[in-house]
Amino acid sequence: MTAPVMCVVGARPNFMKIAPILRALAVHQPPIPALLVHTGQHYDKDMSHQLFDDLGLPRPDLNLEVGSGSHAVQTAEVMRRFEPALDEHKPSCVLVVGDVNSTLACTLVAVKKGVPVVHVEAGLRSYDRRMPEEINRVLTDQVADRLYTTERSAAANLQREGIDASRICFVGNVMIDSLIASRDLARSAADTLRGHGADVALLSHAAGYGVVTMHRPSNVDDAHTLGVLLDTLAEVAVQLPLVFAMHPRTRANIERFDLLDRLDPARVVILPPQGYLEMVGLMAGATLVLTDSGGLQEETTALGVPCLTMRENTERPITVEQGTNTMVGRDRGAILHGVAEILAGRGKRGRVPELWDGHAAERIAADLSLWLAAGAP
Repeated sequence: MTAPVMCVVGARPNFMKIAPILRALAVHQPPIPALLVHTGQHYDKDMSHQLFDDLGLPRPDLNLEVGSGSHAVQTAEVMRRFEPALDEHKPSCVLVVGDVNSTLACTLVAVKKGVPVVHVEAGLRSYDRRMPEEINRVLTDQVADRLYTTERSAAANLQREGIDASRICFVGNVMIDSLIASRDLARSAADTLRGHGADVALLSHAAGYGVVTMHRPSNVDDAHTLGVLLDTLAEVAVQLPLVFAMHPRTRANIERFDLLDRLDPARVVILPPQGYLEMVGLMAGATLVLTDSGGLQEETTALGVPCLTMRENTERPITVEQGTNTMVGRDRGAILHGVAEILAGRGKRGRVPELWDGHAAERIAADLSLWLAAGAP
């Protein structure tokens, strides 16, 4: 039997990336056997199960059930639990996606065992080493054997870091594969709000509605910073009602800092974290999205929905250069100005970047088949 490709997922952003890859490996001729390993890094098992269902993912062959912890503890525990699985199943290669702790942890184990590593979504850079994800991206790319990129600028980033061009392959964006496959299945915003007992009248506001997500430590872990952002969102909500899909970390800090009264419940609907199909539906119908998420920057660009990113930098510059994304940082004036521009009809509509066409995973499967047949790496 041909050795399988060991595909790793760890946290929510990985699920949308691995789903189309598994499908493409299965339908490739000849099929490429795959083994799905879930490290269990994601904090919410129920949410993980929903995402698997939404994306049509099979249940993982292995679940390492690592759970949460500090970056060091989580990375070490993934490594400790992944090594026996690697030894037992002897894969042809380990395929990792994105930039979460599981991505780096499984990469390190594989490399030290002499197992080839494939990195999907390679070469993205924010050039902000304070972001744990940036460290994971840089280190994974340095030791990976095959690097699949979502945008052409990623290859230049990798080559500046000394990575040979022969290891890099531009395939497009698998996140957009999932988005295109799921667009017609998305749950309507009205159904999502009704499902949480929220008033759907908010959706019929003349200006429409905005969607908010916010979870990065730089935005939510400091009481003053979080308070300023909530006050700014409250100002936005006077003009544009908001649906805030609130991350548990954000909710915990809002409660810890006693900031919940900053948001008017008549203008801001607070929801728990949403499933993939719910989020696609909310974003697709929105006037704008306010976020600090990397994935949402890409998805809004593909949907043609203006996005204001509450960060000082982005590892996805193509969403700014070609797409619908505008960087506004944590600056109240920049956020309010961005909202005003969008409400005045001057928001960015952009265009869908090259190879964000729903077929990135097929290109990965085709290249991976040839690469393995040639005796990778």
